[in-house]
Amino acid sequence: MKLTYLGTASVLLEYSGQRLLTDPVFDPAGRTYSMAPAGVPERWFASTRSYEVPLTTEQIGHLDAVLLSHDHHRDNLDDAGRALLRSAAVDAVISTPAAARRLRLTKVSGLRSGDSTAVGTATVRAVPAQHGPRYVPQTGQVTGFGLTAVGEPSVWLSGDTVLTDAVREAARSMRGIDVAVINAGGVRFPSAPLVGKALFTFTPDQFVEVCRLADPRVIIPVHRSGWSHFQPENDLRRALEAAGLLERTRWLGLGESTEIV
Repeated sequence: MKLTYLGTASVLLEYSGQRLLTDPVFDPAGRTYSMAPAGVPERWFASTRSYEVPLTTEQIGHLDAVLLSHDHHRDNLDDAGRALLRSAAVDAVISTPAAARRLRLTKVSGLRSGDSTAVGTATVRAVPAQHGPRYVPQTGQVTGFGLTAVGEPSVWLSGDTVLTDAVREAARSMRGIDVAVINAGGVRFPSAPLVGKALFTFTPDQFVEVCRLADPRVIIPVHRSGWSHFQPENDLRRALEAAGLLERTRWLGLGESTEIV
């Protein structure tokens, strides 16, 4: 298995003979987007991306599938990412039922939690996730993924999620998994009334907690830098070091690859 980090939650996986990409973002750096639900002032949920993606879609080439945790936030699917999904370069898209309805592409499959599908010889399973407090619209329209294949490491892709009982139970059920690609960022939107203190992704302490529950052999932190609504990634590094988890962590830079057997 080879994994290449492209920024935010975008990871290129070469897995069981398949080429898989998670949460594609390819717009130029410097753009500001709103993550606001419909009808909410955009400035409350605005964020600016500060990095350039290390590979273009042309350089990536053909993809057997895109694993899309959710379609409604631009740090997980931006304009160029949407164009990629519509192109002939992508054979299939696996996401949530809500994303499948909104994207309106025949190549999109919407999986409910626990459902699975095949991509070549790999099995992709939907894993519980919740992207913020329950009272915020669309927070349940997100998924993580589990990957398995004969002769390959087992993989958990957390997606954007907070720490709920269902996520804790999912992490326990995967205890001893080979690779955990976990989204961090400690995302909050302090300008937003009522939800300014609410979390939308793992804090460093929560990241450590799910790592202890799942006990992965290799930890790969993603969704940790490059946006103005993310918390400092050094806080996560310090938490992993204090927990004794830094030795099994592969802290990938933009465009950096790692191979895991």
